[in-house]
Amino acid sequence: MKYKKTQLIMVWLLPIIVIGGLFNAMLGYLVVAMMAFFLTLSFFKGRYWCWNLCPRGAFLDIVMSKYSLNKPVPKVFAKQWFRWMIFVLLISFVILRIFGTGGNVIAIGAVFVTMCLLTTVIAVVLGIVTRHRGWCAICPMGTLQEQIGRSSANRKTSPTS
Repeated sequence: MKYKKTQLIMVWLLPIIVIGGLFNAMLGYLVVAMMAFFLTLSFFKGRYWCWNLCPRGAFLDIVMSKYSLNKPVPKVFAKQWFRWMIFVLLISFVILRIFGTGGNVIAIGAVFVTMCLLTTVIAVVLGIVTRHRGWCAICPMGTLQEQIGRSSANRKTSPTS
């Protein structure tokens, strides 16, 4: 399998965040920076981040593709209601955890490290039992990027009043 050059660079951010973040929670703010970047990018390029720049996606392509059973993902993963349910659950978890930090910046960083670690574990499990990018079908940030990209494209093509 041939990998994109960007993937070979970005793949290193995943272990830096999920392993390094266990020792330095401030690395969680890399997640926040990436979210800000890819959500802005999605106005112009939709899910471009997912397929070209996502560190987890690069890991799934480079590493997990070798261990995947390459089975179809459950059909429910393609349902919009299911994808948005996953989005609401994970975002609610993050928001509740952030409120629980009392504003402590290190604890807030730890929330993002924890979320990155949790979703990476889920991605690895799905990558083994389904196809290597099984997680990407339900990724909350991918769902949001896709929606922003569609909304942005609709604004560009709709006639002005």
